Amino acid sequence: MTDILVLGGGYTGVAAAIRVARRTRSTGARVTLVNASPRFTERLRLHQTAAGERLADHSLTGVLAGSGVEFVLGRVAAIDPVRRQVRLDAGRTLGYDKLIYALGTVTDAAVPGVAEHAHVYDDHAGALRLSRHLDTLTRGTVVVAGGGLTGVESAAELAEARPHLRVVLLTRGRPGSMMGRGARAYLDGVLERLGVEVRAGADITKVLPDGVELGDGELIHSDATLWTTGTRGLPLAAESGLSVDERGRIVVDEVLRSVSHPDVYAVGDAAAITQKFGVMHGTCQGGIPTGLGAADSLAATLRGKTPPAFKFGYVHQPVSLGRRDAVIQFTRPDDTPRRWYLTGRAAIAYKETVSSSPITLFKLLKRDLVPVWTFGLTAGLS
Repeated sequence: MTDILVLGGGYTGVAAAIRVARRTRSTGARVTLVNASPRFTERLRLHQTAAGERLADHSLTGVLAGSGVEFVLGRVAAIDPVRRQVRLDAGRTLGYDKLIYALGTVTDAAVPGVAEHAHVYDDHAGALRLSRHLDTLTRGTVVVAGGGLTGVESAAELAEARPHLRVVLLTRGRPGSMMGRGARAYLDGVLERLGVEVRAGADITKVLPDGVELGDGELIHSDATLWTTGTRGLPLAAESGLSVDERGRIVVDEVLRSVSHPDVYAVGDAAAITQKFGVMHGTCQGGIPTGLGAADSLAATLRGKTPPAFKFGYVHQPVSLGRRDAVIQFTRPDDTPRRWYLTGRAAIAYKETVSSSPITLFKLLKRDLVPVWTFGLTAGLS
């Protein structure tokens, strides 16, 4: 019997576990998924949690029910790729023949004070802590650091849900700079309407207990600082001897196997995956296809076949702007913007479909169905 261990119960890990269990059923493989929380966290919705919205609670046991995947609750403390063992923080050791590493990334806390004083979206608990802290404020300032899609969504959500608070968005460039001119203009207009104060060209050099310090020495008071400027792979990968890139992501080959340890597959944000346009950046849009790709690659290998190279292309940049507005920028496969974009009600419906689709996808995967429409990006997967 082949023991397949999947580390991480996010979008990518769950998709990989269900898919590989289905695709290796005839081989007698045993699939186990390990996660530090019993909850399946909808990371696409963490900004909603931070704003105070109560979302559906999905247990991993429920999500995995009927898939043939065994769930083990525990935080991974160490990986020994030579002995093919994983040690959990409670001391339990799990052996494996094949490993799928889907532990994602954590906030890059290189700027002084981030780890001590900033709120982050590393997990559901982090978003909930921010929400509970904001509940204590009858007035005050919230600083959102980072003008990428997560920062923009968070600033808009917080400004709409908590209008009694001043929301300041600090970014080195322009918010939503990856989008086309029309979509950016629309995004700017919504942020202005919601009262978000945008400070472009801001370089934060230090996070303080009650504010942030900019490169020119300016101090901006903050009653809560949310840090969304970048992520890194967990130190666990490098500490385990796996080859990683400069951001701590596991370097993989064309079929998503570690270049240093081919019994280990890495997927989602945790992997440095090279495509024709360059290295993929971490999003749910790209993460789930990598999970499916690794599962198919592993299953093909167990059946004695040569797995096809993983191929992927981006199709969109969906951005919610509070609960009553959104903008969707359609893209070329390399994630550069096309001319087309959606706004308003059509964009809201589109974004909600994207945010809700993983749960539907998991149900369909149990039946070995791959709905290309779910994310529109399973090119190259069989």
